[in-house]
Amino acid sequence: MSLTPDRLARMDATAKVSQLASAARKAARTLSVATGAQRRAALLAIADAIESRSAEILIANEKDMARGRQGLLNASLLDRLLLTPDRVNGIADGARQVAGLEDPLGKTLRQSVLANGIELKQITVPFGVIGMVYEARPNVTVDAAVILLMSGNAALLRGSSSAADSNQILVTVMRDALTTTAISPDVIQLVPSDDRETVKALLHARGKVDLVIPRGSADLIRMVVDESTVPTIETGAGVCHVYIDEFADLTKAIPIIINSKVQRPSVCNAAETLLVHKSIARDFLPIAMKALNEAGVILHCDGASFALAGEIPVTTATVENWSTEYGTLEMNVAVVDSLEAACDHIATFGTQHTEAIVTEDKANVARFIALSDCAAVMVNTSTRFTDGEQMGFGAEIGISNQKLHARGPMGLEAMTTTTWIVTGNGQIRS
Repeated sequence: MSLTPDRLARMDATAKVSQLASAARKAARTLSVATGAQRRAALLAIADAIESRSAEILIANEKDMARGRQGLLNASLLDRLLLTPDRVNGIADGARQVAGLEDPLGKTLRQSVLANGIELKQITVPFGVIGMVYEARPNVTVDAAVILLMSGNAALLRGSSSAADSNQILVTVMRDALTTTAISPDVIQLVPSDDRETVKALLHARGKVDLVIPRGSADLIRMVVDESTVPTIETGAGVCHVYIDEFADLTKAIPIIINSKVQRPSVCNAAETLLVHKSIARDFLPIAMKALNEAGVILHCDGASFALAGEIPVTTATVENWSTEYGTLEMNVAVVDSLEAACDHIATFGTQHTEAIVTEDKANVARFIALSDCAAVMVNTSTRFTDGEQMGFGAEIGISNQKLHARGPMGLEAMTTTTWIVTGNGQIRS
C-alpha cells in the first residue's frame, strides 16, 4: 500500500517514521544494484527537473517566506529560508557537481593474502538509510538527497515546519525525476514536519535508521546528539575566529576579515570574533573596525579594542558574546598578547569548526595549526572556504566538528562505511 499523505496523517509519529523508513530501506535495494552511471543519471535528472520546475519551487518558497515574515523570523533565518532564481539554479548545479565526482562505492581500501591463501579486501559500501534533521534551509533538502543517493543511501528528510512548502515541492520534483530512472523514488522520503513528535520518532528508530545527521542551530544539534538512540554524526555550530598575527600582511587582513564576516553572515563558517595581536592593534584596529562598521557590522569589544574605537560605535563584550554564533552582522573584537593567547581564547570559546590566521611567519602558521583543535584551519584566507562545494566536494551534507569517522565538510566519501570481503578456496579454521 502506498504511503499517501492522507494515510500518513492518520498514523502516530512512530508509525509514520517506521513506515517511511521501511519503504526507504526496500527502495535502497535499487541503489545497491545500481551502477555509478545509473546513480549519476538520477542526479542529472534531478538537476534538470529542479531547473525546469523552478517557478513552482519559487511559488512554494514564497509561501514559506510569507509565513516567516508574519511569524517574525529573524533576518538570519529568513535569509536561510529564501530561495531566489539564482539559488535554485545553484541547487541544480550542486547536484550536477556531485554527479561529476568519483563514485565513492566499491573502492578497495586495503587488500592482502593471508599465509593460508585466504584473500582479504576491504571495500566502501553505503550506510543504508540515513535521517537528516535540519532547519530552515530548503537547499539542504536537495544537497542531502543527492549526496545520499550518489553514495548509495536512502534519505529520510525531516526539515522544519518553516520550510514545509519548499521542502515538499523539492521532494516531489526529485521523486518525479526518479520515475524516469533505474532508481526507485522511495529512496527519498520526506518526514512530516507538522508533527514535532516525528523528530523524536526518527531519533529512536534504531534498527530501522542507520545514521542521523543534524544540521542547524546549536540547540537542535545538541538535542539530536543527546536524545538519539540511532548513531549520529555531530555537525557543529560555528563560533569561528580570525586571528591577525603580529607578522600579518595587513593589506590581506582587511578583505579576509570583511569576507569572513559579511559575505554571508547567516552561515556556520562566518567569523564571529576578530583577534588582533597587541603589537599591531593600535595602528590596525581602528582601520579594521572602521571597515567593519561601514559594512554594517555591530561590534562588541574587550577593553583594549574599545579604547581604540574612537568615534566608531561599539559596545562592551560580555562573556556570553564570546561564545555566541550570531548569524547576523555582529562581531566580537579582542586584543591578545600573543599567538598562544589567541589560541587560548579560541579553545575557551570556539566550537572546533573553523579558525583563521593571517600571518607571513611560517613558524607561527605551524604553531597555530598545531594549537587549533578544529575541523578546518584557514591560513591567509577567509573562513568562508570551509564549504563542500568550495573544497571540490560538490554539495555538502554538513560540516562535522566531531573526531570520529568524519570531520569537516562531509561529501560522498563521508557517507560510506566499509565491508570486508574474505575469499577462500575451501579453507577451514583449525
